[in-house]
Amino acid sequence: MTEPAAARVVFGDRLDLAVRFHDLLAEHGIRRGLIGPRELDRLWERHLLNSAVIAELLPPQSRVVDVGSGAGLPGIPLAIARPDLTLTLLEPMARRVAWLQEVIAELELTVEVVRGRAEEGPVRERLADQDVVTARAVAPMERLAKWCLPLLRQGGRLLAMKGESAAEELERDAAAIAAAGGGRGEVVSCGVGALDVPTTVVVVERVAATRSASGRRRDGARRTRKDRGR
Repeated sequence: MTEPAAARVVFGDRLDLAVRFHDLLAEHGIRRGLIGPRELDRLWERHLLNSAVIAELLPPQSRVVDVGSGAGLPGIPLAIARPDLTLTLLEPMARRVAWLQEVIAELELTVEVVRGRAEEGPVRERLADQDVVTARAVAPMERLAKWCLPLLRQGGRLLAMKGESAAEELERDAAAIAAAGGGRGEVVSCGVGALDVPTTVVVVERVAATRSASGRRRDGARRTRKDRGR
């Protein structure tokens, strides 16, 4: 399948890497349980380009964690489009971790893969103080906020890729987001002018510390160490 014209705009001189990732997904995705059979004909628009365009929300040199990376979406397209990012793919399933490692090796990307879940204590300690956390088709905003906001530095942002009901979900879960340390969220569209259907993203900034079950403040591993020294 020939790549769409938008792919050259989005991936630029790294389009060849995006084509190789597309071909890997097309060849192995169904057999390895990464994509459904109906997704083959829309890998570019629905998956690669849909993921890569959120790069417009990422400041230069950002530290980014892609939570529940799965097939590598949006993490791998972001790594291709934005090699300046320090990117970690977080995935709990061993077979998907193996896939991600294979893809990274095949494409020679500088990306780390961590097996685990965002809500696990060791993961939070290891991946604390990120600039951005991304999530695509992982969970409702209520759960995403609890899982992902603790990975961010204060002022960092959660980018949750959502569908048409994004605004309703954001309104419904506003109290839970605030309780997890998030500010007032907003729904933004990425890839306007490049994609026929722009990508819908819920953006939530971390504005406050959260508290652990013991009542101690959880504001990232670095901040905690500073507090202990006061």
